[in-house]
Amino acid sequence: MATDNPVESLQEEATCPICLEYFKDLVIIDCGHNFCRACIAQCWEGSNTDVFCPQCRETVQQGNLRPNRQLANVVEMVKRLSLQAGEERVCGEHQETLKLFCEEDQTSVCVVCHLSRAHREHKVVPIEEAAQEYKVKLQGALAPLRKELEEALALMSEEEEEITEWQGKVKNRREMIAGEFNKLHTLLREEEQLLLQSLEEEERETLQRLQENVTKLSQQSSSLQQLITEIEEKCQQPVVELLKDVKSTLSRSENVKLQEPEAVSTDLKNVYKISLDMREALQRFGVDVTLDPDTAHPELVLSEDRKRVRHGDKRQDLPNNPERFDRYFVVLGAEGFTGGRRYWEVEVGDKTGWDLGVCRKSVERKGESTLTPRNGFWVVGLCDEGYEAGTSPLTPLPVSVRPSRVGIFLDYEAGEVSFYNVTDRSHLFTFTGTFSGKLRPYFCPWNNAGGTNAAPLIICPVPAEAGGNLCP
Repeated sequence: MATDNPVESLQEEATCPICLEYFKDLVIIDCGHNFCRACIAQCWEGSNTDVFCPQCRETVQQGNLRPNRQLANVVEMVKRLSLQAGEERVCGEHQETLKLFCEEDQTSVCVVCHLSRAHREHKVVPIEEAAQEYKVKLQGALAPLRKELEEALALMSEEEEEITEWQGKVKNRREMIAGEFNKLHTLLREEEQLLLQSLEEEERETLQRLQENVTKLSQQSSSLQQLITEIEEKCQQPVVELLKDVKSTLSRSENVKLQEPEAVSTDLKNVYKISLDMREALQRFGVDVTLDPDTAHPELVLSEDRKRVRHGDKRQDLPNNPERFDRYFVVLGAEGFTGGRRYWEVEVGDKTGWDLGVCRKSVERKGESTLTPRNGFWVVGLCDEGYEAGTSPLTPLPVSVRPSRVGIFLDYEAGEVSFYNVTDRSHLFTFTGTFSGKLRPYFCPWNNAGGTNAAPLIICPVPAEAGGNLCP
C-alpha cells in the first residue's frame, strides 16, 4: 500500500511480496513483478507446467527468471538509507520516540507512557521485537490461506469440468431419446415429450446445484483473496500501523475454513422406457433366427432345433473349417441380412456373462479380435464390470432392472442396431453408422464359469403376427 512518506515508498518497492524482506538475489518474471529467487522457486516447487504469479495471478513460464540489476541497485541504496534514517516515531502526548509496544492495549508507547499509570502494570516489549514477532505470525498465516485459496480454485475447476461432462451426458441422452422416437415415428410422440421434459427438469435441477457449488466456491475464493491481500498490505505497513488491530486480522485468518461443495450425483435418473405399443411395433419386424453350427466354437453345445447355445465342458472333435470361431465362444445366426428391418429376442435369464448383436459375415473367425464396429462387430454384453456396449472405448450401460430377455433391432438402411431390455421395456443402446455387406446375428454365451454361467442363450419364438423380413 502506497504511503506519503518517500522513504517508506522506497522501502515498499525494495521489499519482496513473498517473504516481506528486502530483495535477495532479485529476479523479474514475465508479468513484470519482482521476487527473491529463492522465494519464487519455493512458491513454484513441485509444478512442471506453466505457473502463476503470486502477486497478479497471471500465468507465466516457470523458466523465465531474469535478474533485475537496476532494481537490485535501488534495493542496496534503500538499505543504506534505512540504516541512516531509522524508523523512529514520536508519541503525540509526550513527544518522545515510540520505542515500546503494550501487549495488553495493543498500541505503541514511549518510555513516559510506560511509566504512566495507564501502562505501568502492562506487559511492554521493545517495539522492534513486537513488530518482528507479529510479522512472523502474519507470514505464518499467509501459507495456509494461500493453500485454502488454491484448494478453492481447484475445486471450482473440478465443478466446472463436471458441469461440462454433465451437459455432454444430457446432450447424448437427448439425442438417443429423440432418435428412438423418430425411428418409431408417431407411435409414442406424446411419451417422448413427457420424457424430454423430465430430462430437462433433471438437467435444470442438477445443473443449478452444480452451479451453486461453483458460485459458493467463487465467493469463498474472493473472500480468501481479499483477506490475503489485506494481510500482504498490512505486512508492508510501518510498525505502528502494522500492529494496529493485528490480533483481529490474525483471528479472522485463523477462523477461515473452506466449505467443500455439496456432493451432487450426476447419474442420470431419467431412463427411457418403452411401452407395450413400442415392443409390438418392433415385433412387426420379427425374424426367425436359427444358429449356424458350422460357425460354432468347438466348446459350444447347440440344441437340435438350433435355438439354444451353451458352453460345454470339453472341446468337441469338429472340423476346423474357415467359418468356425476358434478363439472366442461364438456362434452366428444362419440368416444373413443385406437390407431391411429385422427384430429378434434372446433369453439370457440369470447368466453372469454374455454378448449379443450382429457382425459382418466377413469378420475374422480365427484368433483374437476386438469387438468394435470398426472390426465389424456391433454387440452389447454383460461381464464382471457390468453391462457394456462394444464401442471404442467401451460404453458402460446404466441398467436399473436386470434384463432376462434382450431384444435386437437391425435397421440396415438407417445404419442402426438397437438393443432393448425386454424385462422392463427400456432402451439399452443404439449403434449408428453405415453398413455394407451381409450382417449376421451374433451370440456368445461365455464360458460356464464352473457352473455359475452354464445356462444357455435361447432364441425366443417369433410371434405369429410378426411380419417376417419386412423392409422399410
